[in-house]
Amino acid sequence: MIRIAVANQKGGVGKTTTAINLATAMAAIGWRVLLVDLDPQGNASTGLGVGQSQRTRSSYDVLMGEASVAEAAIATRIPGLSVLPATVDLSGAEVELIEVTQRSHRLTAALDAAPEGQWDLAIIDCPPSLGILTLNALVAAQSLLVPLQCEFFALEGLSQLLQTFERIRAKFNPDLTILGVALTMYDRRNRLTEQVAEDVRACLGDAVFSTAIPRNVRLSEAPSHGLPALIYDHRCSGSEAYMALAREVVARLPKLKVAA
Repeated sequence: MIRIAVANQKGGVGKTTTAINLATAMAAIGWRVLLVDLDPQGNASTGLGVGQSQRTRSSYDVLMGEASVAEAAIATRIPGLSVLPATVDLSGAEVELIEVTQRSHRLTAALDAAPEGQWDLAIIDCPPSLGILTLNALVAAQSLLVPLQCEFFALEGLSQLLQTFERIRAKFNPDLTILGVALTMYDRRNRLTEQVAEDVRACLGDAVFSTAIPRNVRLSEAPSHGLPALIYDHRCSGSEAYMALAREVVARLPKLKVAA
């Protein structure tokens, strides 16, 4: 199972929107996808239509060893896409995992124990922090995808994340690679947006995906309906951009799965 962590310690950059719609796009082209919600806010779960009453088992239970991934995962209304939901219990995991052995490898062990062949791809939606939950995601993942908002402080936050990435590679996961940086909330009418995009591409080169995700009201509306934007309005500019991003992601992934 290929594992991608979607992470950025800065909030409001379109991280969960990217995780939801990328997972949906990958499922649409034939991949069997597990979206792992590691954010105590549980927005990825809500955005896929999984209500609180359905979350009898969650990613918290998996991290604490009280449930397996297969037991806690819920099939969504989207064929081929399951979600390991999050609950507010995750907010206590930062403290509770301090005394647990191998606390940084809890998610790795859980995903390793998942039934072989049940999922081709796990996309891990991280919280907006660099704590133990994000650490678990980056230790478990093979690749890191960074959503980056086109704003003035973007590169400063990215620098901090990349430093964390290098520390995790050195101490925990030497095989972790950067899959790419996805520019989000892109507005061609805004000169600052263009300048930030140019600066990021000049700094990171081919690591930046060609596709930029535009500011789009339909992307914002979709979660309130419990639907990914790709289902809510597949013709909007945001949905079309995420489909294009999915094609770029497939081209960069190891050739371990031939999509149907």
